Amino acid sequence: MDISKSDFTLFREFLERVCGILLGDNKEYLVASRLRGIMKDKNLPTITELVKKIEVDTKLCEEVVDAMTTNETLWFRDAHPFKILQNKLLPEICAKQKSVDIWCAASSTGQEPYSISMIIEEFKRGNPGKLTSEKVMATDISSSVLDAARKGEYDQLALGRGMPEDLLSRYFGKSENGWKVNSNVATRVQFRMLNLLHSYSLLGRYDIVFCRNVLIYFSSDLKKDILTRIHGALKPGGYLFLGASEALSGLSDKFEMVQCSPGIIYRRKD
Repeated sequence: MDISKSDFTLFREFLERVCGILLGDNKEYLVASRLRGIMKDKNLPTITELVKKIEVDTKLCEEVVDAMTTNETLWFRDAHPFKILQNKLLPEICAKQKSVDIWCAASSTGQEPYSISMIIEEFKRGNPGKLTSEKVMATDISSSVLDAARKGEYDQLALGRGMPEDLLSRYFGKSENGWKVNSNVATRVQFRMLNLLHSYSLLGRYDIVFCRNVLIYFSSDLKKDILTRIHGALKPGGYLFLGASEALSGLSDKFEMVQCSPGIIYRRKD
């Protein structure tokens, strides 16, 4: 499937308007590979025709956004954020309360929120009675990945991407199609569809927000807007985790950097 420059420009503008993702130059091959199947199924010869149809077909719009935003993810990605959570943040929070609320933005097929939930279980095993109420809110723009995440079922290939053997044996049971997350890990995780460009007001407020490896896809203005609204979703003194290649800029009035060696997190300023 060939994509003209004008078609690519039209689609790029559509994608940024709908979900904030900013495609780089010369990404025609990516659009072609992700959308080829949809365009064939719908008998749409050009991207222009696709965009026209998307404007009046909500379900097709969702399919296209799914195709362009679904990415592979890992268990315990980068390792140190989960060590910081277990060894620094949970003890700090438990010194003043017995509950913790965590928001995992752009949760994809569930690896990150379930990793967070397993860390909470590990902390509770070593610190009985310290935590009595825990919630992990996991959001994503894609309904298809949320459906997969809610099942909590993964094949051996998916589990090979970062899942330690001891945690696999402790927190998963064998299932018909591979391995299924145990209920003590799954029940505290809630999945909800959310576009990061839209309001967060119905989500509530959180002690910790994980917003990792998603802001790299947005323009600098959108990043600033999203981070400002995440600040509003954090409780006083709450913490923000970003991806390894992401950083805050121009928001020193909202967050202060906390060096954890290794790793950096950001504390909400009040």
